[in-house]
Amino acid sequence: MNLTIYGAARQVTGSMHLLQVGQFKILIDCGLDYEKDRNIQANEDFPFRPEEIDVVVLTHAHIDHSGNLPTLVRLGFNGQVLCTPPTADLTELLLLDSVNIFMHKADKGRKHRRGKGKFNTAAQPLYLQKHVMDAMDRFVTIGFNRPFRINGDIELTFIPVGHLLGAAAAVFKVNEGGTERSIAFTGDIGRKNYPVLDDPQQLPPVDYLVTESTYGGRLHTKDKTVEQALVETIEKACVKEQGRLIIPAFSIGRTQSLVYSLNKIFSSGLLPPVKVFVDSPMATRATQVFRKYHNLVNQEAQEFYNKQGDEFEFENLEYVESLKDSRQVSNYFEPCIIISSAGMLEGGRIQDHLYYNIQNYYCTILFIGYCAKGTLGHRLLRGDPIVHIKDRELAVYATIKQTDVLSAHGDHQDLLDVVKHQDKTRLKNVFLVHGETSSMQAFADAVESEGYVVTIPEKGIKYELN
Repeated sequence: MNLTIYGAARQVTGSMHLLQVGQFKILIDCGLDYEKDRNIQANEDFPFRPEEIDVVVLTHAHIDHSGNLPTLVRLGFNGQVLCTPPTADLTELLLLDSVNIFMHKADKGRKHRRGKGKFNTAAQPLYLQKHVMDAMDRFVTIGFNRPFRINGDIELTFIPVGHLLGAAAAVFKVNEGGTERSIAFTGDIGRKNYPVLDDPQQLPPVDYLVTESTYGGRLHTKDKTVEQALVETIEKACVKEQGRLIIPAFSIGRTQSLVYSLNKIFSSGLLPPVKVFVDSPMATRATQVFRKYHNLVNQEAQEFYNKQGDEFEFENLEYVESLKDSRQVSNYFEPCIIISSAGMLEGGRIQDHLYYNIQNYYCTILFIGYCAKGTLGHRLLRGDPIVHIKDRELAVYATIKQTDVLSAHGDHQDLLDVVKHQDKTRLKNVFLVHGETSSMQAFADAVESEGYVVTIPEKGIKYELN
């Protein structure tokens, strides 16, 4: 049995790991590598022949784990993609949205190059809607904690890990030459007591563990609950200052947890009623997926539903669909909360709301997620006094705030708990992926201090798992 880390090696994005058992090749995740954003076509350069992959196992829907699947299919992969049912539904939404992003960038590129000569061509989309649907045709869904035999020698079980509806660790039992070994890939690990989602389930004992390390060396804020942090911000921005609160939020996962938290706040009377706009068609569609798989939300959310009704609907909440209605939100002059995508401000309707409010002294912008370096969100968080939005340089007069109470990633201690649950006399090696180098090293030091063997793998190096 061999393991090769081809993506998210000493970086965060582009998760892609190859597990080879004899001649049988399993690809765990096939994500877009955002490090290649300057040349999106670089994601076509697979370090293997796509047609040689026998099966893909997808841990969850986020684009840095699923976003290159249509390219893999377009270039020759013809096997099955195995995942949980919610992951299949959410992946389709995200992949179709990726097509829209590719097309938008291609259109901008063509306009930018217009008149610069016939040899100046814009970058082509990495894939089209047809390729997404071709990829979705290959999906086969498996429920949580239900062993699935991939072939006579390999068994797969999905273990729920929180983080996102349907997200799973992939645990393999492999019989090779009469010897049984096991390996688990965590995907992204969620945190405990997160709105809507169940706590991560402990993994069974394994011989090898491939784990994310996004928050290695960092701890989440523990002094406030989600509701306390939101009440504090809303009370100041919308009640005392009678202004507006803009919350950039990823449409899938983060928005649903935020809406549910707001529902609890307003239904319990912690704050007077405030108008809430969810301005993201994808968030609306993703919420339907959450409703479809309501049996998979956590016990608290299910009890809320039984007592008070739909946790994603409440008085003064409006889901904004059309672009025309979205523009009308800017004409709403009463105190309000606007939830819109994208979370890092690099596209989507959130840019319109920023354009019209970044110079508003009575506007607060609350970041509830990670913003990568180079993004507009990162520039605002570091305190840039002037930012570029929609071809204009605008001074920043709005109040900029950030909280990590709605981060869907487990922190350093959550990750360490996953490893410490493993039998150190059995676990032969812990491979760290999906993290910045400093985070990986901090987490590696902590894991080693607990008596485990740790490897921070280099991209493309094959590791023999004996």
